[in-house]
This record gives sequence, structure tokens and C-alpha cells, in this order.
Amino acid sequence: MKQLRRTMLFVPGNNPGMIKDAGIYGQDAIMFDLEDSVSLTEKDAARFLVYEALLTQDYNGKELVVRVNDPTTKCGVDDLEAMVRTQKVVIRLPKTESAEDVLVCEREIARIERENGIEEGSTRMMAAIESAAGVLNAKEIAFSSKRLIGIALGAEDYVTDLKTKRSPEGIELLFGRSMILLAARAAGIDAIDTVYSDVNNEEGFRKEVELIHQLGFDGKSIINPRQIQTVHDVYTPTQKEIDKALAVMDAIEEAHKKGSGVISLNGKMVDKPIVARAQRTLDLARAVGVLK
Repeated sequence: MKQLRRTMLFVPGNNPGMIKDAGIYGQDAIMFDLEDSVSLTEKDAARFLVYEALLTQDYNGKELVVRVNDPTTKCGVDDLEAMVRTQKVVIRLPKTESAEDVLVCEREIARIERENGIEEGSTRMMAAIESAAGVLNAKEIAFSSKRLIGIALGAEDYVTDLKTKRSPEGIELLFGRSMILLAARAAGIDAIDTVYSDVNNEEGFRKEVELIHQLGFDGKSIINPRQIQTVHDVYTPTQKEIDKALAVMDAIEEAHKKGSGVISLNGKMVDKPIVARAQRTLDLARAVGVLK
């Protein structure tokens, strides 16, 4: 089973308390933010704070991600210089609008790796898509670099670019979500959904998680530890789903024993997509600990 990315918790890079406690909540990944949540006057201090934490803190094996500033600026390059040298993080590129944006960042990362004796290509990347241009170029972005492990939607900037605002139903995000998901699947990388900022609206949050799970997203960015369990509950296979998947695999084994190329279950043909879904269900169930 590949890396779980059901929940990616945003942690402001200028908040020592949150940085210190970020590993205790049970989420799959931590994303330290050096960009939007940090004011211009605090950029250098936040970078140093996150750098020191990465070198000294134990985050219980969680995937660590850092959202850097624009790598075409001095601040962004300084972020990359520090974070790549830790050899512990995935670099998240903000406001990605084209494949060239990814390649610019990749060239800086490769330079830093070479200059510091780090294996070239070992630093992985994510790209956040936050504009109409980025959504329309999602396929090119997703295929732009072998370093990319995923692409993510940043909804607040995206809806602003569309000259609208977010609604409870999220209809304004459907096209963007679909484009990002399709691009990620075509490229064989993960698709991560945007944050839900109203932490007190638990019902609305759960509905949004159920929607993005149904669409096919691998997970969701979150801003509060209270949101973690809801996402994990939605993404954990039910016992009914597990039993059905096990029955599919049993049917395959029985057909193989009989030397039959035809697989059926309860009178219905079992074809390749059904087998793939069953295997994914079982892999996920094992990864989250509900199936031994």
C-alpha cells in the first residue's frame, strides 16, 4: 500500500506551539506553511523555526511537507535552501499555473541537492493549483516532473480568481476538482482536496469529505485536529465493503483452483475493474488497521 494521505494538517510556520505538537494528532501528513499564513516580517524567523524543528523533533513517522514561498523570489529560494538540506520533507509549490512553474522549482531543488551532496532526485514535490489557469493546465502540471507525488486544490484563491465565493454545496469547485483528479489519475499521482475553513460546521465538513471521497480524491487538507477523525471515518472501508472484497478474492481463488478463466460471484461476472476495486479496498483496510 502506498503512502496514506487522507489527512494533511496545515501548521503555520510561525507558531512554535503548533509545530511542537503537530505529531500527536494521528493525521497522515503534516504540512508546515511558510507562505500565506506567515507575514512578510516573519518569513525568516518561520523558516528557521521549521528548519530547527525538522532536525530536532520526532514526528512519529508522519509524512512531512513544507509549503514554500514562490521559488522565483529570494524568500522562496531561501526556503528551498533550508528545507531541501533537511532531507526530510516534500516541497509543496504554491499557486502553480503551468508545468514551467514546477520545472523552475525542480531546477532549484536539483541545484541544492548537487551543492550539498544529496542524491539528486530524492526530494519530492507537490503542486498546489489555485487559479483558473492552473486548473486548465492541470494535466501538464501533473506530468511535468517525476518528483511530483501529488497535486492539490487551493480553493480560496481559485474561487476568487473565478470571481465568486464558496458555497455549502461546492458547485463552483466541481470543475476544478474534476480536472485536478483526472490529471492526477492520468499521471499516477495523488489528488488532495482543499481545506474546509468552518471548523464548527461538522455536518457541512462531513458532507464535503463524503463528496470528495466519492469523486476519488486520496485525501483532504485540514486546518484543525478536530477534523482528522471525520476524514478517517469516511475513508475507512466499512465491514460490508471488506466482506464484499474478500468474497471477490475468494471467487478468484476458487476459479483458479478449477482452472476456469471465468470468475463469477452470486451469479454475476467478476471482471478486472471489480477485482482492482476489491484489492484497493483490502489494501486500504490493512493500511488503516481494520483488517489483519
